[in-house]
Amino acid sequence: MQESPGIAGVDGSFASNVPAFLTKLWTLVENPDTNHLICWSTTGTSFHVFDQGRFAKEVLPKYFKHNNMASFVRQLNMYGFRKVVNIEQSGLVKPERDDTEFQHLYFLQGHEHMLEHIKRKVSIVKSEETKVRQEDLSKLLYEVQLLRTQQDNMECQIQDMK
Repeated sequence: MQESPGIAGVDGSFASNVPAFLTKLWTLVENPDTNHLICWSTTGTSFHVFDQGRFAKEVLPKYFKHNNMASFVRQLNMYGFRKVVNIEQSGLVKPERDDTEFQHLYFLQGHEHMLEHIKRKVSIVKSEETKVRQEDLSKLLYEVQLLRTQQDNMECQIQDMK
């Protein structure tokens, strides 16, 4: 397979436009030494994590600054990875094997050049937007108070007219 220029260097390191988490994840899934704990699915469109306890304890610290499976999954979610739920996994019966499968549209075996299309999810509410919303809220509250005062005055006038 031919690599796209600017994506992977001669030493196998990825260009800076691919986040470190994704390059580490790619290296992890590709590493044949860790296939007993993390590997590609047979179709190459997803990857499996076997024995999460051992994976977190033995593999995560070699690639990341932690050994926390929940943090790893949170990172996957931030980049748009989804847990694959098979029919037998969705039932009440606990699967015999500790096997969690994850997939992403652009995380495909043999297509490392697609990593650059995986983007971290951006927070919907930004601080500037929040500030504007706070100002709008304050203005609305002021206007409601004004309307209430006007309504009270009108009710008093109606009472006087009666």
